[in-house]
Amino acid sequence: MNKLMQFFKESYTEMTDNVTWLSFKEAQDSSVLVLVASLVFALVIGGVDFGFNELLTLFYNAF
Repeated sequence: MNKLMQFFKESYTEMTDNVTWLSFKEAQDSSVLVLVASLVFALVIGGVDFGFNELLTLFYNAF
């Protein structure tokens, strides 16, 4: 039990004293960047999917 308490105390000290946390502004900027990149990626994949769907529809209707 003593080792477990020591682990939690050391973990708390590590998180409060040794970890460098992002500022709110940095975290917000990173989140916006991830959101925009995800939307662009989704639009590209959706466009490719739509294009392939149209091509295959034209191909299958030709027969």
